[in-house]
This record gives sequence, C-alpha cells and structure tokens, in this order.
Amino acid sequence: MMGRRRLELLVAMLALINCRTAAKIIVEDKEYWTSLGRAELDEALNVVINNKVAKNVILFIGDGMGPNTVTASRIYKNGEKGRLTFEKFPHLGLLKTYSVNKQVPDAASSATAMFTGVKVNQRIIGLDINHNINDTSYCENANSESRLESLATWAQDAGKSTGFVTNSRITDATPAALYARASNRKWECNTAMPMSAFNCKDIARQLIEDRPGRNFKVIMGGGKKSFEANSPPNPKETVEKSLCVRSDRRDLIREWIDDKQSNNLSHQFLTNVHDIKSLDTEQTEYVLGIFANGTMPMEYTRNKKFLETPSLEMMTETAIKVISKNENGFFLMVENGLIDAAHHLSMARLALDETVEFDKTISTSIKLLKQLNMLDDTLIIVTSDHANTLSINGYPKRGNNILDVAGTSESDYVKYTTLTYSIGYAKYPVYRRSGSLVIRQDPTAVSSTSSHDYAQQVGIPEETGVHGGSDVAVYAKGPMGHLFHSIHEQNYVAHAIAYATKIGLYRSEPVQNHSYTHFSNIYLICTFILTLFCLN
Repeated sequence: MMGRRRLELLVAMLALINCRTAAKIIVEDKEYWTSLGRAELDEALNVVINNKVAKNVILFIGDGMGPNTVTASRIYKNGEKGRLTFEKFPHLGLLKTYSVNKQVPDAASSATAMFTGVKVNQRIIGLDINHNINDTSYCENANSESRLESLATWAQDAGKSTGFVTNSRITDATPAALYARASNRKWECNTAMPMSAFNCKDIARQLIEDRPGRNFKVIMGGGKKSFEANSPPNPKETVEKSLCVRSDRRDLIREWIDDKQSNNLSHQFLTNVHDIKSLDTEQTEYVLGIFANGTMPMEYTRNKKFLETPSLEMMTETAIKVISKNENGFFLMVENGLIDAAHHLSMARLALDETVEFDKTISTSIKLLKQLNMLDDTLIIVTSDHANTLSINGYPKRGNNILDVAGTSESDYVKYTTLTYSIGYAKYPVYRRSGSLVIRQDPTAVSSTSSHDYAQQVGIPEETGVHGGSDVAVYAKGPMGHLFHSIHEQNYVAHAIAYATKIGLYRSEPVQNHSYTHFSNIYLICTFILTLFCLN
C-alpha cells in the first residue's frame, strides 16, 4: 500500500516537472514572431526624443569592435536572440571610418576624426591634412591652424571636468588623440622620435605639460615606461617589443605630482587595486593611475595572474565618481583597447571576452549614473574606431557554440569554425603542401576551438592582424542621442557631441527643438481646444 502511494507521488512530481518544462518551451511559430514584431514596433513608437542640452558625456570606444565582433559577442554572451546593454539604446547610426588617404583606417586617424571633428591622414594625431608622417613643421608654430583642438579642450573651455580611461597605454593612439598633436602615432616617448624632431614634444610630455592633458581630472591606463625610464619590471608582465621606454632620465609622473602640489590641488597617483579602493573620490580632484609598464592585461589573464591590476569596470566606476562632482558637468572617454589587441592575434575568444567586459563596464556606468541622479543629464555614446577582419561563417545550427565548428567544406573536406579571419596573424600553419596540392589544416587538430589560447584560422597569413574597412555602429541614449540616426562620416561624432553639450563650435548655437512626436501632441491638444470652442 505504502509502495503504491510513493509511486503515485512520484508520478505526480514527474507530471509537475513536465508541465513546468513544457511551460518554458517557446514555439517560434507565426503567433510568436507576430507578437515579437508588435513589441518591437511599440518600443519604436514610444521612443522619447530628449532635446535637452547634455550636461555630461561619456564616450565609450571599443577599439576594433566592428559589426561582426558585436554580433559574435552577443551570441557568445546571450544567444542569438539576446542583446548587449548598448544594443538596447534607442538611437543608432553607422560611421564611415576611412581616413583622408586610406580606405581602411588606423586608430590614430579614426580617433582624431571622432575627437576633433576633422578627418586626417593615416597615423597622424591631432593635425590636419597638411601634415604627413614624420612631418615636424607643426612643432615650430604652436599657433598653426593645422593643429586641431579636441572635445577635451572644448569641454574644459566650457568649465567641464574631463578625463579618460583605457586598458591600453595612456599614450596609445586613441587616448592620445584627445590631447596630443603628433605626425607619428609611435612618438609616445622621446626614444621613438628621430633627430629631425628635436623641436617636437613626445606624446607623454604633451599629456603632462600641455593643455588639455595637464588639466585632465582623471587619467587611467597603462604605459608607465613612457613616463619614467627607471620603472621596475614586473616579472609577470609581458612587455611589448614595440613599447616606448623613456631614455631622457625625466620622471614625468613626479612632474605631474609636483605640478599639482605647487598649485595646491588635491591629487592621487595610483598603481594598483588597493590604491583605487583606498581613494577618497569625494576629496580628490585629480587622479593619475598607471597600472602597467605597457598595455594592461586582458581580462582573462588579469583574473588569473594580475588581481592587483584593476579591471576596466573598476577604473571607469572610480573615474565617474571623481569627475562627476563638477556642477558644470563632465566629458569622459572610456576605451577598451584590448578588443583590437586580441583581433591582431587572431584570438577571437579573447576579443569576445573583452567585448563582454566592455559591455559590463557600460552597464555598471549606467547604474552608477542612475544612483548619482545624473543619468537623465548624460549623453552616453558607444562606438568603435574601426572594424576588423573577423568573419561569421557557414550555417551552424541555432544554439551552436559561436566558437565551435560550423561545418565541413565541400571543397577541401576539412572542418571550418564559425569564426575565422579573412587576413591576419596565423599562430599555426593554415596550409601545407602535399605534392602539387596545397591542403588546409584541420582547425580542431591543434587544440579546443573554445579555449582562450586558440587562434582562429586566417585566409591570408600576415605578420599581425589588420583592420577592416566596414562601417561601425554608433549607439546613443540620453540628451540629443537622436542626433545619431543615419550613415554618418566618422568626424560627425565630435560635431554631434559639441552641439549636444553646447561646447566648441556650437557653444553659442541655440537648440533647434524639432520633434515630430512633440509637434504631434501639441497639434492634437490645440485641435481639441479649438473643437471645444467651436462646440460652445
């Protein structure tokens, strides 16, 4: 008798589990897709156009975060139907990334376009079309009109606090375009400069000595060797061969500290996570944080070996707390430079991890702004400087691991992965000769395609990865976010931000409050009132 009751109880429990499981199954039939389409339409119809002047701006730049990187990261994190945080922003456009003299840009020319509103030649920072690589004429004329001003200068002129965060070097091309002028992006310190450039300042000196760099309230990233030659080596750290190591015996970090002390300005120099956690953000006005001799470690490596090094999320959260105390507002640039670094190694999983970390940083920043009651006054923009050559291939099944095999080629009968690179660095030989034939190698033979140290196959091997020339997306929310709405030239970013905040070229320009949504509402109200008058 007891056994029968237990059996009935077991059957009832199994039935309950099956019912719950069945309830979770979503059938993607006609009704499902119609409902989803209506929901998206309702979302679009209810977008609110915010015509307020933006008090604050945060410009997030995912270096090398092209369209395929965003798609692959979305699937990697949330599945095909998911969305990243910034993909939920109401306003979206595309940016054309070519530079003045190249179809496919580098970070120097593309960042200069975004920060100054002027497109320039490849590898040039903060100088217009009149300057080519290694030109030194601009150094002798500080007032030359070919020297471009950036959003940082415009924001400082308007009384706003400014700063930037990067997990690359603070003298690397993207952050350098905020504050420097250089006819070669490699001139990060004195050692990289030719004798002919004796009248020119290296990028590190410009950050510490000149405006707008010396006025930044927050500077965080890597690249300590370009500021002081005697910085002790970190045995855990792999220092890049191309790292610019200062050789003039100057200690620019000490000079930054001395400048702040002599002007009686509250300041802190940070080198690790402990320093950040101990920082009094309410009482500190200026922060210089340099956390690596070269480029900072990727998130996967940081979590394993460099826990004393802050994440991009931690640096950004701290930067917002420091920079947001100004009643006039702030301008902050946040770059994840390691997305591109991973792509240059043809290591897709690392690139996706960095993109997910970038998205997490954006999400945390939005939550913090909400806590500080600043979200409604802040224009948030997410974009990239350029794309890369990552491809999403074949016809893998829904739900397939984005890092896994997509299928087998019907031409060479060898497997291929969903993600590959059309051209780039080949960690392993992609092809081998067999008599008169060239045979592609099995991409699964070397290691698991899902491992962090796996490098995707490339169609054309190169010494390093190269950039892609496709348009990149720009996502926006907040005041004037609707200014990003179409296919734009990349230099439009600076113009849109300047107009939204009333700085720079647009500081005296009145707001053109055109809103079809608002017009429609006013028209309906007026019509209703006139109708009442007529009825009376």
